[in-house]
Amino acid sequence: MLRLLNLELQKLLLSRTSKILIFVSFVLPFTVLILSSIKINFFGFFTLELGELGIFNFPIIWHITTFFASQFKFFFAIVVVSMIGNEYSNKTLKQNLIDGLSKKEFILSKFYTIIFFSLVATLLIAVASFFIGLYYSSYTEASIIIRETNFLIAYFVKLVGFFSLCLFFGMLVKRSAFALAFLFILYILEWITFGIISWQSDMAFAEKIQNFFPLKSMYKLIDQPFQRVMMTKFPDKADLMYDYTVHWHEIVIVLCWTAIFIFLSYRLLKKRDL
Repeated sequence: MLRLLNLELQKLLLSRTSKILIFVSFVLPFTVLILSSIKINFFGFFTLELGELGIFNFPIIWHITTFFASQFKFFFAIVVVSMIGNEYSNKTLKQNLIDGLSKKEFILSKFYTIIFFSLVATLLIAVASFFIGLYYSSYTEASIIIRETNFLIAYFVKLVGFFSLCLFFGMLVKRSAFALAFLFILYILEWITFGIISWQSDMAFAEKIQNFFPLKSMYKLIDQPFQRVMMTKFPDKADLMYDYTVHWHEIVIVLCWTAIFIFLSYRLLKKRDL
């Protein structure tokens, strides 16, 4: 495992573009630190400080930061599809196989890299969230701090699942731009399918089916937190209630899609004439 991971990291670090994209994908989520210190002055009448609104209190901060950070996963997605595109354009894939690397090991090296960067990103967000929470939170009891840290697990699984999908599209079309375009096409197809199902049956049934779709299932791991923030400010508003918790069956769905994408990537490589 370490040998394959080291091999892939060497390839990435030799590319200046990959190094820049990796750096950006790790740094941008930390703009949440900037958000926590923003103060908005309303014409001298009063000053609104986001950190004082309670959105960085434990345990809600785990929800806020993971949702916000997951919006920047597209940058590392470019790195993932570039890993495959560069292998074909630079002929390194064929050379690796000639040098004794099996096709299974080739796919595993990509998957291990995905897991490695997803784990690093999760740890960085965990550390940032912890210190922001300690600074702003009114609740510092250990039981409250660790409550809802399952959002970190959901964030990790979400990254691994999404990047595995990018890996599959990269293997399918062998070009970075086309692979990224397939993400948009899949998004459109999921909503078209949802529309057809809701038209043929009812909305509730269509939403249940939609939650099994690849992109939608990944999104459902961490639902938007804005409505939850509103719930804390207006607890008497029953219409604001919604289920924002991380469910283990949602994690299982994404893990199943991850396994499918990795398997299909391997099957594509195995059947393809290099």
